Amino acid sequence: MFGSSKKPQTTPNTISSKPETVIGANTRFQGSLTSDGNIRIDGSVEGDIEVLGNLIVGETGRVIATVKAQNVHVSGAVKGEIIAVEQLEISPTGKVWGDITAAALHIEPGGLFRGQSAMTTTIDEPLLLEAPRPSNG
Repeated sequence: MFGSSKKPQTTPNTISSKPETVIGANTRFQGSLTSDGNIRIDGSVEGDIEVLGNLIVGETGRVIATVKAQNVHVSGAVKGEIIAVEQLEISPTGKVWGDITAAALHIEPGGLFRGQSAMTTTIDEPLLLEAPRPSNG
């Protein structure tokens, strides 16, 4: 009677932001790490990381790897190539050394990025215009 005006709570569609796998601050991993879900790294990882979901590198996270994920958020340190299908975000405490490829790049003030970047896009590259040729007349 009194609770009839309450709406049932629904879970937002940000289920993908919740990590399924967490590598703790006191954990060191070496090798290939693959997941269909989301991963959060607060420890140390060296090798290759391929995630179909999102990768979060926490402030205590240290990664030396080739990384491929849907979205990558770096608050710790990453050394190596990063391929973010959608977005790479580097927080004020984040540091990235290496080449990156992403559809979108966001570096907050204080964040560090040293390397080369390429932006992926579905838009075709515009045709280059030729310079006018001098007339031989």
